[in-house]
Amino acid sequence: MRGRILIMAGSDSGGGAGIQADIKTVTVLGGFAMTAITALTAQDTLGVHDVMPVSPEFIVAQMRCVMDDLGVDAFKSGMLDRPEVIGAIAAVLVTSADIPYVLDPVMVAKGGAPLLRDDALASLRERLVPLATVLTPNLPEAEALLGRPIAGRGEMVDAAHDLLALGPRAVLLKGGHMEGNELVDVLVEQGGRMEAFTGSRIPTRHTHGTGCTLASAIATGLGQGMELRDAVVRARDYVRRAIAAAPGYGAGAGPLNHAAGCEKRYN
Repeated sequence: MRGRILIMAGSDSGGGAGIQADIKTVTVLGGFAMTAITALTAQDTLGVHDVMPVSPEFIVAQMRCVMDDLGVDAFKSGMLDRPEVIGAIAAVLVTSADIPYVLDPVMVAKGGAPLLRDDALASLRERLVPLATVLTPNLPEAEALLGRPIAGRGEMVDAAHDLLALGPRAVLLKGGHMEGNELVDVLVEQGGRMEAFTGSRIPTRHTHGTGCTLASAIATGLGQGMELRDAVVRARDYVRRAIAAAPGYGAGAGPLNHAAGCEKRYN
């Protein structure tokens, strides 16, 4: 086991997204997952029904004790719902700038519930985005960060470069919300490197937690010493396998099968 990944995110009681998806992902990919829980949610496949916040001071306490004792090879953040939480986490991360940090700018749950307060968007863009090794927004999140709509593959490339100008070292702009059977994700890096990854859409409603899973998979790769592109390629393959093997639970957007490919090893 290698790659100590500290995840700052909310808990999903349904187990499909958030901290639960993060822990499963990191573990299956051979890393060691550690957590600083930022909020508790009462959540299932139909949506988020209630949220209990965690104080910024306690979030930082979780981070500090893990960092001081176990050590960290990569950070990943998900649901950070309030400006004060974003500021507290940024103050910790700025002291660890040499450690890779994957920022998944979670804003809305799969069922449509807002997970980022309106007054927190500017804090996210100004405080955390410049600290990120890689920013992993979906199209609605990218549109919110840039303040404009994004339509078509060409505009995705332009948007990815504009997000890069906000300060992260790389951006992976995910195209899953684009219509059509072909999916395109665009990776751009400081220095001018750009690559588009394409794939076909899997016809299913069971995609709850795909963003959390992808970001945690990338963080695991970076924490294990992989180059960013290699970490992205492995993460995308892992997410695809997990979607294809989804167990079909729930009446709404169901969870992935994070253990896809592991069953024969242990059963």
